[in-house]
Amino acid sequence: MTVEKSKFSISSLSQLALLKDQEFHAKSIDEWVIFYNKTIRELAEIIPPPLPPVCQLQLVPVSQIVANRYNPNKMAPPENHLLENSIKKNGLTMPIIVNRQKKESMYVIIDGFHRYEILAENPQLQSIPGYIPAVILELPEEKRISASVRHNVARGVHQVELTANLIIQLKEMGWSNQRVCQELGMDQDEVLRMQQITGLASAFQDQDFSQSWV
Repeated sequence: MTVEKSKFSISSLSQLALLKDQEFHAKSIDEWVIFYNKTIRELAEIIPPPLPPVCQLQLVPVSQIVANRYNPNKMAPPENHLLENSIKKNGLTMPIIVNRQKKESMYVIIDGFHRYEILAENPQLQSIPGYIPAVILELPEEKRISASVRHNVARGVHQVELTANLIIQLKEMGWSNQRVCQELGMDQDEVLRMQQITGLASAFQDQDFSQSWV
């Protein structure tokens, strides 16, 4: 262990000891959250990479989280009720995934909108009042959109028409058909199907594999 890591360990143990002290407990939730977030960030810096994002959970203020404008995941009322009941019985067992918007000091949801919505509308379900555990990413807009698609498709909950509209947005940002396939894990036939669903053939007419459609 390096000197730097030793100092961190001693410092952390001293700070963690405060958690058992009544004076620390008398402080605000906000101070506890600051301590938790800082500790997790410092741990992430000393643990050998690659450390996955899920191991770097942060507590994010509910008031600073906003939904994305393109959420393609629609949940039926029965499933929504089951999710709410699960959170009531077991607490939140899966974090939401957000994208940090540095200029606005806000966090846009990439995945977990329904978990966020239930917690935002039912403050009594927030284990730490005013905060939600989140994995924080920092991606440009087109990467954020594609990340939302990947997370939802992986669970098989994407609606086809809404997925097609998202792909249109990526195409309008200059993405080639090939890049759409690579980034979203789709094959050429799936992208062709998006063209047929939207009826916007012109959006898909680039050179990278358009000949395969002929």
